[in-house]
Amino acid sequence: MKKAFLLIGTLLCLLWPLAGMAAKQASGTISMEFDLSEQPAGQEAKLWIPYPLSDDDQLVTKVSISGDFAESAVYSDQKYSTPMLYARWDKEATSRKLVFSFHAVRNEVVKKDFPDKEGTWNPADYTIYLSPTSLGPIDGIVKDLADKIVADKTFVYDKAKAIYDWICENMYRDPETKGCGPGDVCSLLATPGGKCTDIHSVFVALARAVGVPAREVFGIRQGKESVVDITKWQHCWAEFFLPGYGWVPVDPADVRKMMLKHDLKLEDKKTKEYREYFWGAWDQYRVKLAVGRDLLLNPPQAGKPLNTFGYPYAEVGGEIIDWLDPASFKYTITYTK
Repeated sequence: MKKAFLLIGTLLCLLWPLAGMAAKQASGTISMEFDLSEQPAGQEAKLWIPYPLSDDDQLVTKVSISGDFAESAVYSDQKYSTPMLYARWDKEATSRKLVFSFHAVRNEVVKKDFPDKEGTWNPADYTIYLSPTSLGPIDGIVKDLADKIVADKTFVYDKAKAIYDWICENMYRDPETKGCGPGDVCSLLATPGGKCTDIHSVFVALARAVGVPAREVFGIRQGKESVVDITKWQHCWAEFFLPGYGWVPVDPADVRKMMLKHDLKLEDKKTKEYREYFWGAWDQYRVKLAVGRDLLLNPPQAGKPLNTFGYPYAEVGGEIIDWLDPASFKYTITYTK
């Protein structure tokens, strides 16, 4: 029986890429090493880590979890079903270590064969992706701006494209932003500079404000060299739902990143190419980890609902450890080709 399961697993790994033969692929092993031993002693320690799953765009295999924790399990939250690896250390623990690794094969995602007509749909089916979040309201100044951007457009595709274009033309990447940014939409409308979560939070809020289902996706970039430290390579991208077609990938944040990296202006030919590519496409150098805002983790954290879950989260003695400071949190993430 064991041999049969191994054979089936091998065949799946071989056959899965054939389903997207036209798509480019990137693959490698991502290893996350955590050491909370230097955090205050005599306190219970808890750790939650975004846990990747296989889907149409990525295949996750060779999962390995080891450490000196008192307990561990894979759970999901109740609202978004976002999976997470949970581990706990008792108060008496003098060492708190965990290593989590997995192999990922990721497809480039290209969805540009849009239908001529919009399909029928029921907004009630997408309430969760049409609702406001704590930092992403869809009324007030957000609604006013969204209405101006979409003007007299009535179709989902046209509204989403108008918002995407507005983001590309009016927001910018601010390299001084810590992490991926908090995605505080109202603050960003006043000062439209930030990083990927900031830029995509604005896209999502504007889209939802005019009835377009949209959501952020949180993950991490893969490396291109044999061994790469990707501890700070977290990335956020977005997608919107097009009736009669499905979820459409977008990444205006990477448009603005490429503009900054290559010192491009809006009118430059290369900028136009980036804008065209990231409307309906994601490159293959990323792995999806989580979706959802304002998450109540499982088991519940002591802190308030988690704004985003693209980074590991830990509490020692009920106190939150700064996940944006891996040096004091003490974790490293490595990509190996």
